[in-house]
Formats: sequence, C-alpha cells, structure tokens
Amino acid sequence: MAFRVVGLPSSLFESLYGLSEKGLAERGVEVKIADEPNAFPCRVTLRDAPPGARMLLMNFEHQPAETPYRSRHAIFVEDGAKEVHPGVNEAGQMLDAAVVNGREAAPAFERLLAVPGAAYLHVHNAGRGCYAARVERA
Repeated sequence: MAFRVVGLPSSLFESLYGLSEKGLAERGVEVKIADEPNAFPCRVTLRDAPPGARMLLMNFEHQPAETPYRSRHAIFVEDGAKEVHPGVNEAGQMLDAAVVNGREAAPAFERLLAVPGAAYLHVHNAGRGCYAARVERA
C-alpha cells in the first residue's frame, strides 16, 4: 500500500510569521533558535530546521474532533515555513494504535491504514509525545 506523510498547512501559522517575541508570547508561542542539527523538527515542512533558524514553539490541536480522542501537543514550526497539504474526510475516532521503532514505521503505517474505516494516521514521537505528522494513503 502506498502512503504519504503530510505536513501541516502553512496557512494555519502565517499570522504568526514575523511577529515579535512579545507578540508571539501574547499568543502562547515561544521563540527558539535552532542551535543544533536534527533537534528542531518543523511540522509544516517535515524537515529538521538548520542551526540558526527561528522556530516557533506552540501548542497545536492536531485532532480537533469532538471525541474522547481530541488532542493537542507541542510542535515546532519554522518561522515562514511554506508547504501545504490538504486534508481529507475525517471522523476523528481512534481505531487502532502501535508503538514502533522508526525503522518499523512503514509496515506499521500499512497495517494501520488497512484497518476498516481508517482515513489517516497521526504519528507521535514516543519519547516526548510530540505530534510528528499525519500519514494518509497516497
């Protein structure tokens, strides 16, 4: 089964781009400067930001459905990030779950997307529970 990992739409964050630290703080957003490689994953571009990049750290509701699985967590977005992927039909219910090593992700994605009624997956990092990305059929 083919699948794709989908970043968050940049349109959700454009109103934050370029704001002062004070203006961002008023919105509950912290500014962090990427100070090492592979440590600041942008959830729009799905790439690690390069050292020196201005990152916006915020709480994001990635599962807004009015169900017991409604969920939000911390994410990084690089200031000015551009890359948009449209969503698809969503019901917002959790049908299954798995915890796997990153090298085992592809088979887990295929198995979970094969669950009857599964429209998409939300991937989280186990260590800190941070939202990583959405996975959907390609």
